[in-house]
Amino acid sequence: MLDIRKDFPNLEEKNRGKTLVYLDSAATSLTPKQVINSESEYYKKFGGSIHRSVYELGERATNAFENSRKKIADFIGASKNSIVFTKSATESINLVAESWGYDNLKSGDVVLLTDMEHHSNIIPWQIICKKTGAEIKYLKSTEQGTINLDDLRSALDNNVKIVSITHASNVFGTINPIKEIIGIVKKNGSKIMIDGCQSIPHMKVDVVDLDCDFYAFSGHKMFGPTGVGVLYGKEEILEKMRPYQTGGGIIETVTMTDSTWTSIPHRFEPGSPMAAQAIALGEAVNYLESCLEKHDNSLNEYSIEKMQSINGISIYGNAPERTPIISFNIEGIHSLDLAHFLDYEGITIRSGHHCCQPLMQALDITACARVSFYFYNSVEEVDFLVDKINKAVQVIK
Repeated sequence: MLDIRKDFPNLEEKNRGKTLVYLDSAATSLTPKQVINSESEYYKKFGGSIHRSVYELGERATNAFENSRKKIADFIGASKNSIVFTKSATESINLVAESWGYDNLKSGDVVLLTDMEHHSNIIPWQIICKKTGAEIKYLKSTEQGTINLDDLRSALDNNVKIVSITHASNVFGTINPIKEIIGIVKKNGSKIMIDGCQSIPHMKVDVVDLDCDFYAFSGHKMFGPTGVGVLYGKEEILEKMRPYQTGGGIIETVTMTDSTWTSIPHRFEPGSPMAAQAIALGEAVNYLESCLEKHDNSLNEYSIEKMQSINGISIYGNAPERTPIISFNIEGIHSLDLAHFLDYEGITIRSGHHCCQPLMQALDITACARVSFYFYNSVEEVDFLVDKINKAVQVIK
């Protein structure tokens, strides 16, 4: 996919004076100029307040905003009214936990998670469980970084009201068999929410085919701008949910003593929406679709094979289906020291607990290094990374 590198202005930048090798796309992807131009176009050509203006500039902005919603809906096989714009996947999960959870969870109920969840898919459920008296239970991942489906079946009973699980782990890279998981959960009569932050950037997802109740993802991990995320929810469920936050833009009527809410999805989008970012996210979807059509897994397979050749390396997770994420430690070298060393070679990697402290505890580590690849990375960059890690082993140890 080297032909797309010209679309990314960041790749022309230096890192510590060296040629940039960007290997942290699981945290946030680089942004192509087509998306940058799309966001800029809003400020240059629209500038009006969406949903509130009858003048032409406002109409243009509103049409572009709603067209982007339609583009995103089509991208995941959903209806337009089932797509809620949020500021992030974190806010999307908070919305479901607070809005759906407040009315549907009570003492004795269970929210079922896994130990591989990002903090953003743990903390909102902790908060709502404290408010409602429900409790959280966890499925433990296997040594391969997978979920045992028999463990899932055993954990499900009438008390489990919702299961919230990542489609793809941001530590292991594991792609969970999400359709099968959803089928098992549905058979139990529970609701299910999917964290799609690491899956949407790498694969085609059809939420109707999956039959999930909720699906959340962030724009900045899929070529899009920061500050915008998406929540998909089944319309019949969203219709019954109260607003997560309130204010202008979500009301039907307001009196001195009470208010009524407008229709979905606008009921969940209070205030002045992130119009420029949402419009640019539609362009990011266009760009991502073109990449997915030409994508193969050769770089993923090559990077794992090359990384396994490094002396003293421990790679966490070995799932048969995985995104291009490799989390690892090198014997005798702290991951932070490795990240600092590679930084001065121009290589950007992640070090720490990756917002997955419960998983770190399960792995009996405090931190690890993580490299993550995307369509703009190359075999040559993988070779360069491995060479510099081997150099770090010689210098630091």
